[in-house]
Amino acid sequence: MDGLRVGGCRRAVGHRLDTRLVGWRRTLRAMTERFVTRGFVGRRRADGEGTAGDARSRTPPGQYLTTDFPVLSAGPTPRTPLDRWSFFIEGLVREPMTWTWDEFTALPARDWTVDISCVTKWTKLDMRWRGVSVDTLFEAVELLPTAAFAIASSDGGYTTNLPISDILNGQAFVAWEYDGKPLAPEHGGPARLVVPGRYFWKSAKWVRGIRLLDRDVPGFWEGLGYHNRGDQWLEERYSGD
Repeated sequence: MDGLRVGGCRRAVGHRLDTRLVGWRRTLRAMTERFVTRGFVGRRRADGEGTAGDARSRTPPGQYLTTDFPVLSAGPTPRTPLDRWSFFIEGLVREPMTWTWDEFTALPARDWTVDISCVTKWTKLDMRWRGVSVDTLFEAVELLPTAAFAIASSDGGYTTNLPISDILNGQAFVAWEYDGKPLAPEHGGPARLVVPGRYFWKSAKWVRGIRLLDRDVPGFWEGLGYHNRGDQWLEERYSGD
């Protein structure tokens, strides 16, 4: 349960003005002050599994711990050649931005170790990723004041919606490595959005871009009855939860 391609104008990655960075940081601080955020039926937890205090406190309600990385997708697995891959940010920005694969993976990256919870009720702790923060991506564009929601778009036609407040301030990243290796296509490679604070369907596989809007537009699973926000700590699985 995770995972429209839209074109964008191309700009040179290195052509960033100090004033743009200052403006973005001010916007980030303002948005962070305005918004504060906190992640079928699965198998039952095995006896003794996840009983350690730390693991229990990190496991959202209704979830079981697993050491596997289950593969759950709707439709076939896209396999886009890297020389044809690109990532865009567009919509309510002063000017859209597009990166090639080489440009994208040359952006400042870092390692992330996070816990992931799927709406199908598995939780995996300490998953190790490498990628670029959404904050870093947003430094390359100037958000318009009306930008409030993000639509992540993927190969295969998948979309998911998120308030901008759920992906700012280190809360989300785009990963191209998992557990020290290139991200496998079945897990969303070559790159996927990762939003640890929401159920895993919000971490769009095969992600190709983010469109910024002034209104909330339900994505693929949200339009089929899944919760619009998907906070795993509140068990926001389905519409009405």
